[in-house]
Amino acid sequence: MIAIIDYGVGNLFSLTASLKYLGSETKITGNIEDIKAADRIILPGVGAFEDAAAKLRATGLVDTIMKETSRGKPLLGICLGMQLLFEESREYGLHKGLGLIRGSIESINDDLQKAGIAGLKVPHIGWNALSFKEDEPLFKYIEQGDCVYYVHSFYGRGCSSQRIASSMYGIEITGAVRNGNVYGTQFHPEKSGEVGLNILRAFMEL
Repeated sequence: MIAIIDYGVGNLFSLTASLKYLGSETKITGNIEDIKAADRIILPGVGAFEDAAAKLRATGLVDTIMKETSRGKPLLGICLGMQLLFEESREYGLHKGLGLIRGSIESINDDLQKAGIAGLKVPHIGWNALSFKEDEPLFKYIEQGDCVYYVHSFYGRGCSSQRIASSMYGIEITGAVRNGNVYGTQFHPEKSGEVGLNILRAFMEL
């Protein structure tokens, strides 16, 4: 069973529908015992980092997430859920994350300006080709250059040792990260068609 953590941020319908289509038993939950009983955990999320981090901590689930992942249970953070895995975020201030992934969450717009790149819209919305490390189990059913769907204004930086996929949007955008059994995707696999379904299928097999 996959436990999808419900902490009040994001529409979970597409994700749940995708997993059920793939034949996975899923449960949207904020219950500690459900998370302990699950084989895998997904941390979704949309919106602002500070608000989401506060809501997640208010559920009392952070200790459970940390303990279960330390025991080897696979965790997948999606979009803002991936960003929460990082050490910190600089989205409108400095905010602490879970620290499961090295690095920080930074502004795409600021870094485009520093690089002298103009004409690209932020938020970064749309389909982009994915370049990923070979032999990563999360990508065993997809091909280099397959496209995935992004919707975000901030991205992971300083995480090169744990970055397993990226896309180019003027600058290199972190597409996915991994630290052992902890995974994160900045893109939305549940909105990325057949490619996204194949990524979720691979996660189900971890």
